[in-house]
Amino acid sequence: MESHPAPTPTTAPTGADRAAIGEQLGRMPRGLRSIAHRCPCGLPDVVETAPRLEDGTPFPTLYYLTCPRAASAIGTLESDGVMKEMNERLARDEELAAAYRAAHEDYIGRRDSIEVLQGFPSAGGMPDRVKCLHVLVAHSLAAGPGVNPLGDEAVAMLPQWWRKGPCAGHGRGAADVADAEETAAAEKAAAAEEAVAAEEAVAAAETAGAEETAEGDAQ
Repeated sequence: MESHPAPTPTTAPTGADRAAIGEQLGRMPRGLRSIAHRCPCGLPDVVETAPRLEDGTPFPTLYYLTCPRAASAIGTLESDGVMKEMNERLARDEELAAAYRAAHEDYIGRRDSIEVLQGFPSAGGMPDRVKCLHVLVAHSLAAGPGVNPLGDEAVAMLPQWWRKGPCAGHGRGAADVADAEETAAAEKAAAAEEAVAAEEAVAAAETAGAEETAEGDAQ
């Protein structure tokens, strides 16, 4: 890709935004707080979600990728082994590992400014692993270049997903209307992203429970 898409102002979602996101994801978004980044085509491609969903369920994934084209392209990177290569570099490159930990702190800080999820991790495998490129790309787009090094790398590997025009709404291209594969890929990516978030939430809850048990035994 030629360049990192420029950061865009965080804005409250309009009715049109909600409709577009619903079309992108194949369902209405949960815990939607704001539009964290807009695609160069003008539609939302990253949303900011509440640390707790409407039913009170903790949801550690602050930034959620919605664009089906970007999600499909990221899925291809994951299938090509990009996460494995990144994890290998994290294990041996101290400078990269430090920058990635700083990205984790940035993510936690942004989420904590809304609500603190005590004992819950950031997302995507941070601070020491890469588990979901969709999360890292969403963070990179929302925060801008220079914050999440591996998110920036992944963004740089992506094609210009906006070149065919809007992926949702009346402005989308005829070819895009007929292309159900991208929507299916986005739904699969969203499910995988939520699965990672749920896995990390369960792990955090188990750790917190174990610590409480240990404290009780000590007393």
